[in-house]
Amino acid sequence: MLSHGLGHGLGRGWSRGLAAGFCALAVTALVPTVAAADTIRDSQQWVLNMLDVQQAWAVTEGGGVTVAVIDSGVNPDVSDLLGSVTTGPDYTGVHTSPADSNWGVHGTWMASLIAGHGDGPGSDDGITGIAPRARILSIRVIPDRDDPHYGQYEREQETLIQQSLADGIDYAVSHGAKVISMSIGYSAPSGTVREALLKAYQAGVVVVASAGNSGQQTGSGGNGQAPESYPADYPGVISVGAVKADGAVADFSSDNYSVKIAAPGVNVPAQGRAGGYWLVSGTSPACALVAGVAALIKSRYPRLAPYLVARAMTSTTTDRPADRYDSQVGFGVVDAAAALTEAGRLWHDRDKPGSTGVATAVRFGGGPGAIPPAPVSPRGSGQLVLYALLALVSLGLIGAGSARLRARPRLHQTYGDADDLTG
Repeated sequence: MLSHGLGHGLGRGWSRGLAAGFCALAVTALVPTVAAADTIRDSQQWVLNMLDVQQAWAVTEGGGVTVAVIDSGVNPDVSDLLGSVTTGPDYTGVHTSPADSNWGVHGTWMASLIAGHGDGPGSDDGITGIAPRARILSIRVIPDRDDPHYGQYEREQETLIQQSLADGIDYAVSHGAKVISMSIGYSAPSGTVREALLKAYQAGVVVVASAGNSGQQTGSGGNGQAPESYPADYPGVISVGAVKADGAVADFSSDNYSVKIAAPGVNVPAQGRAGGYWLVSGTSPACALVAGVAALIKSRYPRLAPYLVARAMTSTTTDRPADRYDSQVGFGVVDAAAALTEAGRLWHDRDKPGSTGVATAVRFGGGPGAIPPAPVSPRGSGQLVLYALLALVSLGLIGAGSARLRARPRLHQTYGDADDLTG
């Protein structure tokens, strides 16, 4: 379900099952824009505390890293992102003006969670993102649900929709992004998108996506897991589930084996495209927060391979499941400070005997058989060759399967609701 509350408080009313879109469930207005300096910051403190972000900031605040937000667009003029946003291309196939109030709603929320730097004296007002000194590259691949041209977008052919995402990924890589954040989802895979992701991995780009908001709804496979959501389910992508302020799993967070890690996803404060503040719920904000942690790691260790960034985060989580992994929260809730420390150890140990060079696509494939315990033991050279051959075969199968698809999946926003904090 997708709904927007811009200008009229909480609203619910779009339910499209496996259709594509954003991953947020609720959006609620938080406080008046002219609220006291500490109001917004206080409302987000629980998020920063849960992720142990302030300790990580003693090492880095994300400087030198560009995070590509592949979404509905980001308003570069909001106070908490001013000077931090580069506007990239629009691949939606529609021509809504960025001045329209329904352009860049979801994308601006997500960008503020990643790289918001606050505003006012000492930047004490507003939202502080996980990587406040990082830059945002805005790439628009989907219009918001209330966009005046959304109906036109819905009528576009599947191949064009999938190609737009692949083009967005390619643009991000070619324009220097070190992290890609995608709080969006498709209901079916695409060989074209998979190829773009492989290029991103080869370029050292960390890719993060929201797991989806299907909760424990059973997918068509009848395996008791929620429906697959792409790009979260592609090999190599860090798929993120959502938890509440008390660490409990959010009811809406998709329960499937793509999930690698979890982050706050219920009533997370974010800045909106008009400058006001909202409480956003869904796996969308959880994805953005983890992308911010990845930006901190890439800032401090810019040449650390994507699979090692993923390992640093998944091996240092808090609230780890009893069996070390489960399909709701993955390996647990991300801890920014601990992940940054582990990333340093992995960087310094990368060339030591016994360190592993298994590719990201091999280590983080979809499905229960591809989720190894953390940490993963080194593999022999014969095993590496076998895994590489299997990866190539799987790519061919994905490409062939996508050509036979008859459904017309669409991108969906992976937030569900949002509450306007502006009154």
